[in-house]
Amino acid sequence: MSAAVTRIETIPYRLPLTSALAWGAHSALSVAEHVLVRVTLSDGSVGVAEATPRPTIYGETVGSVAGILRRLEPALLGLDITDEASLGRVRNSVANNHTARGALDMALHDARARAAGQTLFDRWLGPKTRVRASFILGIAKPADMLDEAERVVAAGVRCLKVKVGRNYTQDLEVIHELRRRYGTDVQLYADSNETLTPELAPTVLAAMRDAGLTYVEEPLPARNLRARAELHRQGVLPVVADDSCFTPADLERELDFDTFDVLNVKTARNGFTDGLHMLKAAAAQGKRGMVGSQASTGLGTLHAALLSTQAEVTEPCELSFVLKLQDDLLNLPIRFEDGWLDVAGLRDHALDPAKVEQYRIQV
Repeated sequence: MSAAVTRIETIPYRLPLTSALAWGAHSALSVAEHVLVRVTLSDGSVGVAEATPRPTIYGETVGSVAGILRRLEPALLGLDITDEASLGRVRNSVANNHTARGALDMALHDARARAAGQTLFDRWLGPKTRVRASFILGIAKPADMLDEAERVVAAGVRCLKVKVGRNYTQDLEVIHELRRRYGTDVQLYADSNETLTPELAPTVLAAMRDAGLTYVEEPLPARNLRARAELHRQGVLPVVADDSCFTPADLERELDFDTFDVLNVKTARNGFTDGLHMLKAAAAQGKRGMVGSQASTGLGTLHAALLSTQAEVTEPCELSFVLKLQDDLLNLPIRFEDGWLDVAGLRDHALDPAKVEQYRIQV
């Protein structure tokens, strides 16, 4: 036996945002209230990852993440860190709990690398060591959205994912103004978060296409499978799959019905294991790939960035949510240059223990 799992810990923390992030019909996020998941091995190696619970998306909370990991811990204790099959069976022995299981997967990968005298960068840095980064521009007053776009473009981002869906007339006005300001220097696409209807979607997507958007994420409710397949068949604007593809089983269904063009995988809910599997499965059927953010802070961004370097990732990835934070838990800032993130240059980025204690909360 190389090293065995001896402890699973959860450390909740709260980081302030520069402004609230709003999306969909009524969802909003005012702080990043997340959980560090820490796996300790018998040789002293420690792996850590970030869980980003989203009650309105996955039904998880900070408390539920801690609770489900306490439930899984007895079955994990004593397992060899190299026995990925057994560890995976335990991780997948419960349903849902996406961000808890995703963080556990990444923390186990981190611990496994450290037990072998390596880091995640040694094991997961792919062939694309520089990645195009996108920023999630939340729904707000048009002037506020434009001001935030100005700030993040000045910080080096060259792709904006514009949240839409509460007022499509206003949404298109903001999109047209973004296009006027930045021309083709900044790539734009929309995230509708399931807010359109089958009757309205073709018209709205055509307007987005004519405004120069690259694609639209989840225009229709995920439950409307046949309508989504029909909308994709019409080919008005390429469709990004996110809410419809939480799991590998979801992806299998969506590929069978051919509902999308680009798969948005999120390490925050899929971890490394399922995330890479899903990217490969989608690529095998000619689909493009991106890596998304669940409002990840710095640690989650490092993990998402590593998956973004894989060969199957073809599109800009949501790696700049750190620009939405007033502070972070990392020892070094994550910076962007002319639209790119140099992932290979992030090796020295790590958790700052003092900041972990500063932002730790009791639940």
